[in-house]
Amino acid sequence: MLYICLPSHNEAATVGVLLWRIRKVFQEYSREYEVLVYDDASTDGTRETLEPYAKVMPLVVLGAKERVGYARAVDALLRSANERTHYPRRDAIVLMQADFTDQPEHLPELVKRFEGGADLIVGERVVDATAPEPIQKLSKRLRWMSSAWPFKSFVGIPGIADPFGAYKLIRVSVARDVLKARDGRTLADLPVSAANSELTRETARLARRVETIQLSTRWDLRPRATRIDPWRDAVDVAKRAWATRGTRRPAPARSS
Repeated sequence: MLYICLPSHNEAATVGVLLWRIRKVFQEYSREYEVLVYDDASTDGTRETLEPYAKVMPLVVLGAKERVGYARAVDALLRSANERTHYPRRDAIVLMQADFTDQPEHLPELVKRFEGGADLIVGERVVDATAPEPIQKLSKRLRWMSSAWPFKSFVGIPGIADPFGAYKLIRVSVARDVLKARDGRTLADLPVSAANSELTRETARLARRVETIQLSTRWDLRPRATRIDPWRDAVDVAKRAWATRGTRRPAPARSS
């Protein structure tokens, strides 16, 4: 079973068509799957947009009336997949954004890597001139932090050039270990890049085999402006990585 997990806040303009594209992928690529969407107190009709899709595909909508933030939404999705699985070693979680930047057409390749034995497959984005300016600025700052002393010792993850994107596949048994390690610890309300980086670090530390894959990212399909604040997000990545610097560094990833 594949659990496709989509944290969503005010993505009514894109989440429905994204679900349609996911459904189309699995019509052509036979694999048992379930989509879990965490609607984080959207006010733009996201939940109403999701309702008709539940009738034509395996879809579960989670969330409450109060906003919890991206990091807690992702945590809730991981916990929901963990509760639903019957075969944690054989099942996987795929985390994607709901705003169209992550392309569903890459799902078969992620699954191929998973079936080949990888516990974590990290999608590394191509941030080029087509990306919004705030994303370009943030990417440059994060790349510098990942390679420059003293930041690289606690921001960088060996073998992973881009731990800051959402798109990744995680074996459910490894996600379960991550959740066990989190129990009793308050989950901070982190911006997207910091939350993604922390999840990548936590997962890579526990995974037996890590792979990376370069994925195309479509910045031009998202109708809304980016929510990235380059300076704030870079500072938050550094702060969070510094707070967790005492944990054992993961082994270098095996890249594609």
